[in-house]
Amino acid sequence: MHEINGKRMNRYHELGQYAFGKRAGLWAVIPFQLIVMVGLGITYSVTAGKSLQAVYLMCGGSGHIGLSVWIVIFAISELFASQLPNFNSLALVSLIAAVMSVTYCTLGWTTALANGRVSDVRYDLDGVTRFEGIMGCFNALGTVAFAYGGHNVVLEIQATLPKRAGVEGGTFKPYMKGVYFAYAFVCYCYFTLAITGYWAFGKDVLDNVLLSIKRPTWLVAVADMFVVIHTFGSYQMYSMPVFDMIEAAFRAWGWTRNKIITRLLMRSLYVAFTCFVAVTLPFFGDLMGFFGAIGFAPTTFWLPSLIWLVVKKPSRRTWSFWFNACNIVLCVTVMFLAAIGSMYWIVRNASGYKFYQ
Repeated sequence: MHEINGKRMNRYHELGQYAFGKRAGLWAVIPFQLIVMVGLGITYSVTAGKSLQAVYLMCGGSGHIGLSVWIVIFAISELFASQLPNFNSLALVSLIAAVMSVTYCTLGWTTALANGRVSDVRYDLDGVTRFEGIMGCFNALGTVAFAYGGHNVVLEIQATLPKRAGVEGGTFKPYMKGVYFAYAFVCYCYFTLAITGYWAFGKDVLDNVLLSIKRPTWLVAVADMFVVIHTFGSYQMYSMPVFDMIEAAFRAWGWTRNKIITRLLMRSLYVAFTCFVAVTLPFFGDLMGFFGAIGFAPTTFWLPSLIWLVVKKPSRRTWSFWFNACNIVLCVTVMFLAAIGSMYWIVRNASGYKFYQ
């Protein structure tokens, strides 16, 4: 739905406005989209901080430097990168991040497989009540939704492709080739790490599988640095639409006398905000389920189906109508269940969280 009747929808909220109206479309899309992108900025900051800390300790660090410091160090690097003007300027950064993602996933699953299962590996659910198991499944639904954050910027990325004159939907075919290619790698990364990680470490596997792998030290350290590079690029990819929204709002208010100063100030404040929240709430696993439930599930799963029904208006006698209608019901249900599960685990684990480490 990037191009409808010759009009390009270069932003997710533009598609929402086309479907629901100028004001309602903004409220239908932007709150969820902001939750996703700000949530990813926070989560990537925590992930990068943990990986930097792990590398420091592997290299003989004393352990006196806490996680908060490493999150701040990562945020400082993002302060400079955040001044890149638009998506086109992120092409190389995005490519490097994608290569790093595939590389560290490959290093992770091959190393876990080569090391074999740990001696005390366990796959049972001893000590877990039925209620905890159900809440864990609900939380997992949110974590699965978290894996598909790219849907929130598909229109923004597709907008970087040049429009072919006189061709309806001219960017669709080349863009879909990239989408299929990306999904192949997504499946490769997630399934290989999930299967080998659980096989090697059982129920004690950590949220970040690399933190469960202890040897060879040098290889794990290299993989952790690849994680940092990946999160560095991904942070910018998901922050760019937020920057665009902020700067568009300032233009509408007439507060852009000096665009360079506006960009420097607003983007720096945003990076500082995500850094502050990441330092304050560094519980990575529970954040994934929560953000996946309240942000990723709507923008990735049921909101596109709703927009499709409103825009395309398929007959109720067609499979398209019933497929999308059932998808909306199913995914809204999953959203609420995942939110309940993630909140349960956040509350339950709250006593063990360490703030401002």
